[in-house]
Amino acid sequence: MRVVLVLGPSTGGIGGYVRALAEHCVARGDQVVVVGPAATESHFSFTATGARFVTLSKLPAALRGADVVHSHGLKAAALTNLVRAGRRRSRRHVVTLHNAVLATGIRARIASLVERLAVRPADVVLCASSDLVQRATALRAREVSLCPVPSPPLPAPTRSRAEIRDELGVPDDESLLLTVCRLAPQKALPFLLDAVAILGDVILGAIPVRLVIAGDGPKRGALAARIEAEKLPVTLLGHRSDVSDLLAAADVFVLSSQWEARALVVQEAMHAGVPVVATRVGGLPELVGDAGLLVPANNALAFAARVRSILADPDLRDKLRAAGPARAATWPSYTESLAVARAWYT
Repeated sequence: MRVVLVLGPSTGGIGGYVRALAEHCVARGDQVVVVGPAATESHFSFTATGARFVTLSKLPAALRGADVVHSHGLKAAALTNLVRAGRRRSRRHVVTLHNAVLATGIRARIASLVERLAVRPADVVLCASSDLVQRATALRAREVSLCPVPSPPLPAPTRSRAEIRDELGVPDDESLLLTVCRLAPQKALPFLLDAVAILGDVILGAIPVRLVIAGDGPKRGALAARIEAEKLPVTLLGHRSDVSDLLAAADVFVLSSQWEARALVVQEAMHAGVPVVATRVGGLPELVGDAGLLVPANNALAFAARVRSILADPDLRDKLRAAGPARAATWPSYTESLAVARAWYT
């Protein structure tokens, strides 16, 4: 098949997934063209998979002669549908929804228009979580299916737990909390800082913890200012490529997001056997099940209490360390998940 994969700006999960799909399709003999912002090619090197890459300005030409076009995200799907309107359509348009719309006010109304433009003309809409399936169905998509996005296999750690903790400046008497995310509003990191402050509250029974945040984004400056002003035990690491090492050193993985589908970092933490505390949002309940601890979004006290329960109870900690990999073993493999997506191309 001649396959066209379309995406918008990405430095994380969507770009990584599109790259994996390109590699998967090329390996099966497909002619693959990836269409996206020039920065995505610099970041993900789609051409290294054997695919051809063109920028979004060349989308109309890329669609000519395509057997299937697979758009990732609302903006990419809406743009593809606009380009396809009024001309002979490619044989099939598959759309994958990776994220929910979290905007409010006038932005929410604009986003709702983009949603309809992205979803309704598509031949099939694949959704990364069940709540997105419900949303696409409500938008009157022609055909909808759950198609979870898997995390790619992580390499083995290259350094010992002690070496990593020493690099991070975490003494033996402190517990290490880890989160890996983009420093953006969706991740609700101020709420996570609230939870860390509660864990350090003497009146509530302080416990020594250090939170390290791997990732970068627009909220870095505001987070750094608050950490400094309140003298919080939090370290901003910036972008890291050694997530396997960080997980090997962590006592608890934490995620405070307002919404997630099947957060890749939570999948990675569970595969690695790191106890997880996360918010009960989006697709996380169906992902985590009883192999992690979930709390309502924006409830810092409950979040801190769940973290404390793991750190204070060795039996619970050991139970969750075993439960994560056991649940992860029930998920489809990375290759199987890619094959499920490609099966919708015909």
